[in-house]
Amino acid sequence: MPSNGTVHVVDDDLAVRQSLSFLLATVGLPVRLHESAVAFLESVQEPIAGCIVTDVRMPEIDGIEFLRRLKSRGVSAPVIVMTGHADVPLAVEAMKQGAIDFIEKPFDDDLFLAAVRAALDRQEQNAQQNSHAAEIQARLESLSERERQVLDGLVAGKANKVIAYDLGISPRTVEIYRANVMGKMQAASLSELVRMALLSGLVRDV
Repeated sequence: MPSNGTVHVVDDDLAVRQSLSFLLATVGLPVRLHESAVAFLESVQEPIAGCIVTDVRMPEIDGIEFLRRLKSRGVSAPVIVMTGHADVPLAVEAMKQGAIDFIEKPFDDDLFLAAVRAALDRQEQNAQQNSHAAEIQARLESLSERERQVLDGLVAGKANKVIAYDLGISPRTVEIYRANVMGKMQAASLSELVRMALLSGLVRDV
């Protein structure tokens, strides 16, 4: 079950907003209603803890343009698009613009709730990953220049002797720096250290 992220329902149809509000409330999910994409963009401040459910066809700003504006503002909250059968091509375009799912109307309540829970789960996982990445970046910044050089050698797959040769120091000194790097990065193994480097963007591939 996801955390208490809010489900933002963006739809110009009052009946749809009320229906979805009732459905989400019955399973204990917090919900906030918005009568249009314009209203959402004017009233909601980032970061958004939760997900967004929107219709693909709306006046003023439609679902596709809404997604573009969310992206331009750096909003990372997952977006689910609701669509009529004839609007499936538009829904596919919405996916290309960043929506994580689309649901055809009329939809089953359980299907809708499952999609919302999946979106909230994703948002929570992204938040955890971002927090973890920030922690790793802080650990990287605590390394001295020489420790960072040894780390670069390690994640490049180089042996201690090779790193020592490249840096003009002894293998024993490399071992000391390596131990310091493992300690500061709080890595229990070389494989964990490499995973941290990947997450931080220090390396692109292993």
